[in-house]
Formats: sequence, structure tokens, C-alpha cells
Amino acid sequence: MERNLNIVVVDDEPLAREVLEDYLNRIGGVQSVQLFLNAKAALPYLIKQPADLLLLDIEMPEMTGIEFLKLLPDPPLTIFTTAYRNYAFDGYELGVIDFLLKPVAFDRFQLAIERARELLSLKDQNSQVDRSPQEANDDSIFVKSGVQRIKLQLSDVTHIQGLKDYAVIYTHEKKILLKGSIKAMLNIFPPGRFIRVHKSFIVNLRKVSHLERNFVSIDGHQIPVGRYFKDDLEKVLTKR
Repeated sequence: MERNLNIVVVDDEPLAREVLEDYLNRIGGVQSVQLFLNAKAALPYLIKQPADLLLLDIEMPEMTGIEFLKLLPDPPLTIFTTAYRNYAFDGYELGVIDFLLKPVAFDRFQLAIERARELLSLKDQNSQVDRSPQEANDDSIFVKSGVQRIKLQLSDVTHIQGLKDYAVIYTHEKKILLKGSIKAMLNIFPPGRFIRVHKSFIVNLRKVSHLERNFVSIDGHQIPVGRYFKDDLEKVLTKR
């Protein structure tokens, strides 16, 4: 059964808050919406009250959304809502799950909320790597989800995204959310086939179609490449 979401909106623009509140009323499946006009007002609330999703503006007086997010000890899933394109990399660094550019279109908003619901559902499954089966090898790992053990072929994995204490494993057909940092994933996915390209991303080298500026393209996804990882990635891709 799909959970009803508890959502917090932080935005200093009255019209932006009204639009997001209207969108949330239209999509349904929302239990509560808390609206805040600045980050300082929202901070004590989110420290004490759990939330499923945070819709967060960035450019705000007194405290930016980025500064605010860094202060939260256990932030909920977060979507940036901003009029500025140049904050996408900051969002990836902080584990933000999506980036909505103002004025936010309703269809695009729906997609972001659906992604949040999917990640929350995956989180509830409490999946983890199962290291016990002897039949696992260098080409596969086992993932334990509830009472199920799922064999995951490494060749099917396109990339891995870190979301603070979790990692999203992407394949062509599905996503798996594992408990563990992006750094922990480096011990699971062999370095000869996978490479870290950003603080929040690991990619399957065999799935990289091309590198362009600060992104690699994989299976229709644009994956950011951090400046500290770019030289190593270019060297590896040159040798292919």
C-alpha cells in the first residue's frame, strides 16, 4: 500500500509556496504539508519532526538551502526547487534526489514526486548485500530484500548513486536501494569494471557511451563527473 507523504516546503517566495502547495493537493497521497518561508524557521521543526520529503529553495535570505541542508543531522529525501541552474552539482554532493527548475511545470513535478515515492518504497524493503551464498562470484552479488535473495549480475548494473547512508543501484530494468555509503560500494563492485566519477556516483565502465565536459552518458542518464575524478576517468577511457 502506498504511503501518504509528510512533506515540508521551504521557500521565501509566496507565489512559489502557493504553486507547490497547489501541486501537492492535486497529486493526492499527501498526509501533511508544512510550509516555511525561510530556512531558520524550518530548522527546529525538521530536527524534531520526521518528514518523508523536503522541497527546498536555495537562494533565500539569512540562510541558503544548501547551508540549511548541511545543518540537518538526518535530512529527509530532498528535492531542490530553484530558479538557478548552476546548483545541480551542489545537489549531487548533498544527496539531493531531484532538481526542479522554476517555474516548475506540473508534469515535471509529478515525476519528481513519483521518484521520491519509489525511493521511499525501496528504503522500506531494507535491502542489503548478502555475503553468505557461496555461489556468488566476480560476476554477480546477492542482494537480500526481506525474505528474498536476488542474484544481481554485475554486467547489468549501469551506475550507482550515493544518497548519504544509502546507495541506489541502477540496472537497465530496475533500481535497488542498499544500506551503505557510496564509499562502501567501492568494496562491492570490482575496480577494474567500475570507477568512481563523483563523490556521489560510481559507473560501470562498459556502459559509458561518451564523456562530454563534466558528464558521462549511460543508458540515457547524464552522470556528473567531479573535477578530482575526471583525469583518472579520461585515462581509463583512453585505454579502452
